[in-house]
Amino acid sequence: MLRMAVLGCGRIGQMHAANVARHPRATLAGVYDLHAPSAAKVAEAQGVRAFASAEEVFASPQVDAVLIATATPTHADYIEMAVAAGKAVLCEKPIDLNLARVNACADRIKGTKLPIQLGFNRRYDPGHSAARKAMQAGEIGELHQVIITSRDPSLPPRAYLEAAGGLFRDMTIHDFDLARFMLGEEPTEVFALAGALIDPALGAELNEIDSAMVILRTGSGKQCHINNSRTAVYGYDQRVELMGSKGMLISDNRKPHELRRFTATRTEGAEPYQFFFLERYLEAFMAEIDGFVDCVEQGAQPLASFEDGRRALILAEAAYRSLAERRLVQVAEIA
Repeated sequence: MLRMAVLGCGRIGQMHAANVARHPRATLAGVYDLHAPSAAKVAEAQGVRAFASAEEVFASPQVDAVLIATATPTHADYIEMAVAAGKAVLCEKPIDLNLARVNACADRIKGTKLPIQLGFNRRYDPGHSAARKAMQAGEIGELHQVIITSRDPSLPPRAYLEAAGGLFRDMTIHDFDLARFMLGEEPTEVFALAGALIDPALGAELNEIDSAMVILRTGSGKQCHINNSRTAVYGYDQRVELMGSKGMLISDNRKPHELRRFTATRTEGAEPYQFFFLERYLEAFMAEIDGFVDCVEQGAQPLASFEDGRRALILAEAAYRSLAERRLVQVAEIA
């Protein structure tokens, strides 16, 4: 049993702690949060200890690996501390909001043999994974286009937006990673259009965007279109379409159940999509831990590596430059 400690006991940390606790090949060794009452609450719920500090987690001989779900500015520091302590790492995205800090972290952990996996859970989604495998098996011939729709159910609180680091680094970064995963090639060009369409006043005040469309193109000419919105009133909208020379594959949305209603006033009425990422990607989050345990126990390579996290952030920075300068940006300008 891989002994894992979870750092961070917010919404996603609570979910990770519960998932690790019930995983058949892992055990929850304890939790930590800067806000001690939050850690105590999760520790009590899972029947484990609450560590007094992050340093105590890294020093503990009872911890083999750490799952980092703390605030983004701590991620790079904790990755470095974990590597120094000889502990494998599963870290939520992004590594950091600053590319220079990510590059510095990469230099400091260079050469480590420890698994370092990034929390790009969408790679593990059953539908997305099946679409990619079918594409790789040649079912749609040569891949030409990838279309990714990713829309949140509602605008997050102001405090979240103030700390998130911007839509491209916080939300679209998942889609940049998924685009690379599906395309099988590195995007070389980025063009972005975005604005504050949902709450223009708040967007102007925070200098933040809530709606975006991004176009990526690879060196061989493959195309990807990403569209984002912070508010989709019908639920969490998550779709991926792969278009090729011989056909198309779609990994579609999920609903709580598949009941459809037919009446005199509507046809095929159905439930809204699952509300948010905790529900929509539950299986993916569990499969992510499966993959991490495989990395530690069997020496498998992470499906989402540190370098994948760095490259997704590079695409986010390219999108911001495109938005600011109103032009097509070469990824090499950023990288």
